[in-house]
Amino acid sequence: MLPSLDGLVFSPIARAEHGEADPGTSFAYREQDDRVWASYQGGDIAHGHLVGTRDGDTLDFRYVQLSRAGRTSSGHCVSRLSRLADGRLRLDETWQWESRPGAGTSAVEEVLPPAS
Repeated sequence: MLPSLDGLVFSPIARAEHGEADPGTSFAYREQDDRVWASYQGGDIAHGHLVGTRDGDTLDFRYVQLSRAGRTSSGHCVSRLSRLADGRLRLDETWQWESRPGAGTSAVEEVLPPAS
C-alpha cells in the first residue's frame, strides 16, 4: 500500500469535461485510519469539501462544492492511488455528479512544497 495522504496537496493535471476543478484548484488531504477528507478551492471553485474512505490504494468519497458563480454541486468519486516515476503520488478518478447531469474521469497529482 502506498503512503498516507495526510498533509499532502494535490492539483488536477487538466480540467475534465463536465468538471469544475482545474490546475488552479488545490486539494489539501487529511487521512486517519481508513478515513480521508480534504478541503479544496481555486480556479472556478470558491470552496469544496470531500469525505470518504480508503481501502488499500482505492479512495471512495463524496464531494460538495460552491463555484465562484454561486452554484452548489455534489457528487461521488472513486480514485485509484499510484506513484509517479518522480516519486509523487497520483489519483486517477472516476466521478459522477449527483446534483446535476455529468460524469467523467480526471487525474490529480501531488504538489510538492517549494524548495527552501
